[in-house]
Amino acid sequence: MSGLLLDGLNEARVRNSHGQVVEGIGRAIVSGTYPPDTILPRDEELASQFGVSRTVLREAMKTLTAKGMIVARTRVGTKVRPRPDWNLFDAELLIWHLDTQAGMEFLDQLYEMRLTMEPAAAAMAAHRAGAGDIETLYTHVEAMRTAEGDKAFALADLALHRAIIKASGNVFMHSVGTLIEAALLTAFRLSSPSSEPAIQQDVSAAHLQIVEAIARRDPAAAEQAMRNVILFGQRRISDVVS
Repeated sequence: MSGLLLDGLNEARVRNSHGQVVEGIGRAIVSGTYPPDTILPRDEELASQFGVSRTVLREAMKTLTAKGMIVARTRVGTKVRPRPDWNLFDAELLIWHLDTQAGMEFLDQLYEMRLTMEPAAAAMAAHRAGAGDIETLYTHVEAMRTAEGDKAFALADLALHRAIIKASGNVFMHSVGTLIEAALLTAFRLSSPSSEPAIQQDVSAAHLQIVEAIARRDPAAAEQAMRNVILFGQRRISDVVS
C-alpha cells in the first residue's frame, strides 16, 4: 500500500521485531500463503525464518490471536481461522487486506459500512456539535479547498471526517474510525482529487455542505450531504478499479 496510507494509519507504530513478525505472518495469512484452516509452521521454523527469539514469536502470536486470525490447538498446532472471524476493525489487518484483496467487491462492502454509520454520525453532530467543534469543521474544509499536493488534501479530508465522528458525541462511533480512514486513504491512493483542481473544488464544496448542515442544526441535511460525499467517492473508485 502507498506510503501515504501507511503514514496516515501507522505513523506512530514502532517497527520492532515484534511488529515485523506480526506483519510478516499477518500478511502471509491475508494473501493466502497460509489459507484458513491450515496449520502454521512450527514455532522453531517461524522463529528461525524471522530471526527472533521464541519469546518474541509467542508475543507476536498473541497479537495475531487477538486480531482473530489464528488459534492455538493442543497437539495440533496454530491454526488459521476462517476470514469471517478476523477483526477487520483492526487497523493493521484492514491495511493488509486492502493491500492484497482490494477488489471492488471488498471495497463496496467497506463503503456499505460507511453509508450505514457516517451519515448517522453527521446527523448526531448536527444535534450535538459545540461552537468549537463547528469552527474546527470549517477549518478542515478550508484546508481541503486550499490543499497543495496529494498528502495535504488527504490529511485534511481525513481530519474532517474524524472531527465529524468526534462531534457526534457518540463514543461507539469512534470504533468505525479505522474503516473510515482506510476507505478515505485507499480511495485517495487510487484516485486523487488534488490532481484535478476542478474535482478538488467540487469535493471540498460537497464536504462544506455537510458542515453547513451541521452548523445550522439540520440533521436530515447533514445526513444526506454525508451520503452524497460517500457515494461520489465510491463511484470514483469504481471507475478506477472496474
